[in-house]
Amino acid sequence: MQKSASASSLGPGGLDLSQIFFKPIQNTSPPSPTKRHTKISVIGTGNVGMAIAQTILTQDLADELALVDAIPDKLRGEMLDLQHAAAFLPRTKILASTDYSVTVGSDLCIVTAGARQIAGESRLNLLQRNVAMFQGIIPPLAQYSPDTILMIVSNPVDVLTYVAWKLSGFPSNRVIGSGTNLDSSRFRFLIADHLDVNAQDVQAYIVGEHGDSSVALWSSISVGGVPVLSFLEKQQIPYEKDALEKIHKAVVESAYEVISLKGYTSWAIGYSAANLARSILRDQRKIHPVSILANGFYGIGDGDVFLSLPAQLGRGGVLGVTNVHLTDEEAQRLRNSAKTISEVQSQLGL
Repeated sequence: MQKSASASSLGPGGLDLSQIFFKPIQNTSPPSPTKRHTKISVIGTGNVGMAIAQTILTQDLADELALVDAIPDKLRGEMLDLQHAAAFLPRTKILASTDYSVTVGSDLCIVTAGARQIAGESRLNLLQRNVAMFQGIIPPLAQYSPDTILMIVSNPVDVLTYVAWKLSGFPSNRVIGSGTNLDSSRFRFLIADHLDVNAQDVQAYIVGEHGDSSVALWSSISVGGVPVLSFLEKQQIPYEKDALEKIHKAVVESAYEVISLKGYTSWAIGYSAANLARSILRDQRKIHPVSILANGFYGIGDGDVFLSLPAQLGRGGVLGVTNVHLTDEEAQRLRNSAKTISEVQSQLGL
């Protein structure tokens, strides 16, 4: 299943035509040992996994892309569908298998696989089924790519990033959850829409849980380098806190709206994950709100908990956490968010 039949073996008796099609250059030297071959593996080929894979291909982020899923026919179909677009894409070797050995030597492993909630099922039972699934996913990824960086996209992302960290045995800088990177993009879009500016000129973060207890950092929002709330206060322009809360509520509910309309979310998380992959693999050292081990930051106390903080990402994974100014209220909300996640984790028995 790893690849479709190659045209290079169409000669008589399976002769490899690639060896005779080109006349070799004489007196050549081997490729530079400094040249990197970048490999990304995507675990789970559902709507989210394939949106991520497609975005990785179109943005030319990998030399090799490996897909893993438990359903062999769908997996092969997705692989062939992508391979057939080769003439329209940068050259990328695409592999697919139900066997995790296909991921060997990955620089980045992106996990999107997860159990779907059954009608009437409790959140805790769903989470425990996801933990059981991760017990079959994370150890083989760590075995075949011991130096990889794990990016968890499966939900609930914060708790499952913690689970992946525990199961992998990796240092915490190499286990990252997609967290509120997408929430923050939605936040920036809504603010930009209100002010009629480009979202790329808006600096704004959602931190904490990727969920209902997330925290909007209003005090640090800036547009074109201008701190928004400070500007309004200096200009004596009144603003209502309720209006700000409505924007945050719209961010939290936006995913539910997309799901109710089309049945799932895919494109935005695809771009979000590819955005994180670029920062990591190209050593961009950009700041992203992603789910990381949060102990000791912003007054978050004892106990291992993963939640989103503005972190600098590069080839080593998480390089550091930005010291963003928080108001007392924002800091307390962040600690409350950590407590919410910690309470869920305590029921897992890991």
